[in-house]
Amino acid sequence: MKRAGYDSFGQLHVTKRDVLSAGEGAALLKTGRARPESLLPFGNGSTYGDSCHNNNGILIDARGHGEILSFDKATGVLHAEAGVMLADIIDYAAPLGFFPAVVPGTKFVTLGGAIANDIHGKNHHRRGTFGCHVVSFDLLRSDGHEYHCTPALNAGLFSATIGGMGLTGLITSASIRLMKIASLEIEQTVTAFKSLDAYFELAAGSDEANEYSVAWIDQLATGAGEGRGLLIAGNHARGRPQKARARRNKPLPVPFQPPLNMLNRPFIRLFNTAYRLAKSRHSAPKLSSSDGFFFPLDSVAGWNRLYGPGGLVQHQSVLPEQAAHRMVPALMRLARDTGNASFLTVLKRFGAMRSPGLLSFPRQGYTLTLDFAFRGACTIDLLQQLNRMTIDAGGAVNPYKDAHMSAESFAASFPRWPELEANRDPAFMSDFWARTALLEQGAHGSRPLEAAE
Repeated sequence: MKRAGYDSFGQLHVTKRDVLSAGEGAALLKTGRARPESLLPFGNGSTYGDSCHNNNGILIDARGHGEILSFDKATGVLHAEAGVMLADIIDYAAPLGFFPAVVPGTKFVTLGGAIANDIHGKNHHRRGTFGCHVVSFDLLRSDGHEYHCTPALNAGLFSATIGGMGLTGLITSASIRLMKIASLEIEQTVTAFKSLDAYFELAAGSDEANEYSVAWIDQLATGAGEGRGLLIAGNHARGRPQKARARRNKPLPVPFQPPLNMLNRPFIRLFNTAYRLAKSRHSAPKLSSSDGFFFPLDSVAGWNRLYGPGGLVQHQSVLPEQAAHRMVPALMRLARDTGNASFLTVLKRFGAMRSPGLLSFPRQGYTLTLDFAFRGACTIDLLQQLNRMTIDAGGAVNPYKDAHMSAESFAASFPRWPELEANRDPAFMSDFWARTALLEQGAHGSRPLEAAE
């Protein structure tokens, strides 16, 4: 066991943590002698909150087991160890004409982490969440047994693990179904809109016409420009030759932690204006690399450091379609009026496809993402207000993006949480679960391990 810095992307609780390798963690679990609430898998730390932390226990670094084991070109099913990165899956599958059906905003997430957080992307309206494309996985539990989980076999563990934030055990390997693509390149179209009402008029049509669709909003714009932004849509280009692999340019590093927030209000105002003008010049479709379309921030290694020593927080909400027309501008206005500038403000439309996961965040409606430099009590107060407004409107808050969600907000967002608690491995715990679900439950004791279905 080693002691090292395994922090979430938000860098809110930077400290040294006890860590086991994937092999050491698996060996401990197979003995059946892991202590209650002492373990938690750690992927690549891409979550923003504390769902990947267990400060009273030990993390299991899954990245040591990251091999692609097999691929069936007839079915598109890829089988790999849970520590493999989506970047490696893309490099392997793209030359064969395949691509993950769902990717988030970074390709540097592990396969196990993608399942545990049931990630979503720019095409939820067509493909749903990552969990919709999971065929099976093997789950090692603290009773020493490894369970093969599918929608039909050990179905309770299957649904609890997808979106279960690593609390049901250690995923050792998984099979996912990739989608066939014409090209790795994306034919991208950018449409400028002058208001949120204009965006809502465009969104459904964009989703119907395109595989991918997402809006960038100028959160700081006021007056006649309030709610202006860009609707960015794309499809895999047809008639383009497959590349040998996605080109990996060396990312520009942020080599040190600045002593203050570099992404402050004046900078963001200038950036928003420049970005909007640059993007809106190109109304005709143009080709974009997959990295440029899906993962633009991966080109700056450690960009989260630019938020300064306090770290960053992200608030992601999902709102019912009708409520979104009223609540999206209200949430943005609250953040702006309290002096908080969001560097990345993203608005997407979620479709009706349901995830097999118990605690999957996406549901039909619109999802708004805001991120801020953490400034202590005033930031916590803002997040609590944003959460209350979201819950009161019938929406939900993303658990793996939030480090300050109350137990009440969590329970309102995910009323099926007791089912995950019933399937939680008693040796596994996270700081997030301790301060939400267990606080809501009113007890911190563990239960006997129940037999899998």
